[in-house]
Amino acid sequence: MDPILWNDWHVVGDTAALLHGETFATALLGVALQIARAEDGSVGIVQSDGVPVLCDVRYGFIWACLGTPMQPIIDVPELAVEDMTAVIGGAVSVHASAGRAIENFLDLGHLGYVHAGYLGAEPETAVASYNVETLPGGGVLVTGCEVFQPNALMDNQGVMIGYSYKVERPLTAWFQKILLDSGTLVTTAYLFAQPVDEDHCVAHTLLLVPGSAYSAADIRGYQQLIFLQDKPILENQNPKRLPIGPRMEIPILADKTSIAYRRWLAQLGVTYGVVREAAGVPA
Repeated sequence: MDPILWNDWHVVGDTAALLHGETFATALLGVALQIARAEDGSVGIVQSDGVPVLCDVRYGFIWACLGTPMQPIIDVPELAVEDMTAVIGGAVSVHASAGRAIENFLDLGHLGYVHAGYLGAEPETAVASYNVETLPGGGVLVTGCEVFQPNALMDNQGVMIGYSYKVERPLTAWFQKILLDSGTLVTTAYLFAQPVDEDHCVAHTLLLVPGSAYSAADIRGYQQLIFLQDKPILENQNPKRLPIGPRMEIPILADKTSIAYRRWLAQLGVTYGVVREAAGVPA
């Protein structure tokens, strides 16, 4: 098992979905887990053989680490911002690897097709040049993304949106979107992809929206609508695991972020949930 994944924290549920006194079965990296919430609200996790698993509760999510944590749970600085509405977008099971879910989250090219009428529109599907760089501590930072979105604010008013993306952990991604004309923050979103096994994941999202113009239910409903548009696309991809071999890349402009993400996973030595070579093609 890859140490970078085994010794990292992963979201495995959210506290609001687990009532006091209830238990919930899930899996992480192929390991069956039983999550229990005691009457006093505390949360515990054990493997199927009763071995306890290190767990924590943070940002409304239940976190688990199967090994020894190499670093703390990822920070969410936006929660400290005054007048910020934070919403857990729900958990969606997907028949695709966690890496596939992260890559889809980072993909600018699909917005005008898969999310037409919301996050993009035909014929304005071209992706303008943008910047991709490596973070000082490792990972991917993407800036300068500009797209037209016909319903970015849930008000059916078309606007130009600027995106920034960041990947600091192998299976966690972040984006922030602003109004290009004013620089006003629209949304910050985190995707925590839970690797159930190599071919299945659960997508957990955290949405942070400034102000109180939209209710939590509206924000959650919009996010679920968007992700349920992604789900069949993800599940129809073949292979289910993310190809990360250098000869398996398709170098087009819209894929710059995907290529950077795949290369980073390869540099980290990730083998779980990925394909490092195609049949007859060395990685």
